[in-house]
Amino acid sequence: MSSFTNPAKPGAPSDDLPLKKIPGGYGLPFFGPIKDRLDYFYRQGQDEFFRTRMEKHKSTVFRTNMPPGPFIASDPRVIAVLDAVSFQVLLDSSKVEKKNVLDGTFMPSTAFFGGFRPCAFLDTSEPRHALFKRFFLSLLAKRKSQFVPTFRSSVSDLFANIEDDITQKGSADFNTLCDKTSFDFVFRLFCDENCSDSGLGSDGPTLVTKWLFVQLAPLITLGLKFIPNFLEDLLLHTFPLPSFLVKSDYRKLYDAFYNSATTLIDEAEKLGIKRDEACHNLVFLAGFNAYGGMKALFPALIKWVGSAGQVLHRQLVDEIRTVVKSEGGITLSALEKLTLTKSVVYEALRIEPPVPFQYGRARGDMVIHSHDAAFEVKKGEMIFGYQPFATKDPRIFKHPEEFVADRFVGEGEKLLKYVYWSNGRETEEPTVQNKQCPAKDLVVVLSRLMLVEFFLRYDTFTVETAKLLLGSSVEIRSITKAR
Repeated sequence: MSSFTNPAKPGAPSDDLPLKKIPGGYGLPFFGPIKDRLDYFYRQGQDEFFRTRMEKHKSTVFRTNMPPGPFIASDPRVIAVLDAVSFQVLLDSSKVEKKNVLDGTFMPSTAFFGGFRPCAFLDTSEPRHALFKRFFLSLLAKRKSQFVPTFRSSVSDLFANIEDDITQKGSADFNTLCDKTSFDFVFRLFCDENCSDSGLGSDGPTLVTKWLFVQLAPLITLGLKFIPNFLEDLLLHTFPLPSFLVKSDYRKLYDAFYNSATTLIDEAEKLGIKRDEACHNLVFLAGFNAYGGMKALFPALIKWVGSAGQVLHRQLVDEIRTVVKSEGGITLSALEKLTLTKSVVYEALRIEPPVPFQYGRARGDMVIHSHDAAFEVKKGEMIFGYQPFATKDPRIFKHPEEFVADRFVGEGEKLLKYVYWSNGRETEEPTVQNKQCPAKDLVVVLSRLMLVEFFLRYDTFTVETAKLLLGSSVEIRSITKAR
């Protein structure tokens, strides 16, 4: 990501910046969005799509169309914000509305969610947003003491399976094995029982993955060489896939949560939430937010740590084993003392955020700032942020494309305000008034726990990685057990 001029003070908008017209455009109706969609998915790819336009316009703020466009999205026009400063407007609930923009310029049918709009699709101005956000924050707070023991119990099977697969097959598919662990943890945390006892058996991850795919198909490409691009574009990006394709799968998930998460549903009912709506929101929280997030998060974490090599592995081994020994075990207090481990987690969230896109609609006429200029935005215009560029802003981060394990150690902690993975700054906390992920702290804790459990068992490991539809795939090629 290139820079264009040097700011007087990186990261801080200045009132002295020149007011400029937002460059770029949308092309001819219908044909412009189609061209941009083909560029995005097939001719250029995500990063190159944004990079070429940024360089063409010599601006990190510009107008463009975002997929899927016709006929799924009625209005694909957005103002793209690609630097760490302009991106911040999307974190300000007083400036942007986030009603029905979770997936971008379109919203999947509510038939995917039992006929309801889950909390993630609600704007902060809607009364039910505060109601559900309060419910989510409350249930996570009440289960805080379960985070460590529940995750440790779930993850023990993961490592046993990794070792078995490496012994028998020569490598282990981390994504598949970790998906099972993630779903098992989420279900046990919310339902107080094992997934295998719920009637779902081992099918939970598959059911959720199918449900996610049909919803998000307009935003992905399969990358299969034997399917012509025009055919895939027609099938995935032109018309929404119908919800009936996963109706029975979703019903199984709903029934499992309805029958097993009775304690949580009872609590929701006391807050004035109907039981069926509470359960549909729990399924979304567990399946889309929690499991879907972990599905991208953990492989990315292991990918970057594995690729960093033995020097980092030795440093993590020394820190983790020393702190765990001195603390007498793995506790939330011990996790807070793991300085390097914490930095590694933040760096993984910076360099490969689990949710790369953010959208918001301007609540009123306003001016947004990049490092170099100010731009007028009109009420109702859609603003789009591509987080992997914003959190690799070279004006904020040195060597932004590199995984720097100790980036957030010591003075580096000051950079945490530019880590936006949770739909908010890492230095801020989720509240009922904002759209920041209610499980922000839990995600960080689980990521640290994953590394702790890994390096208590192993001295080092090697990986082979590739890109998936959403996120990265990780194949663990070898592990060296702790001596």
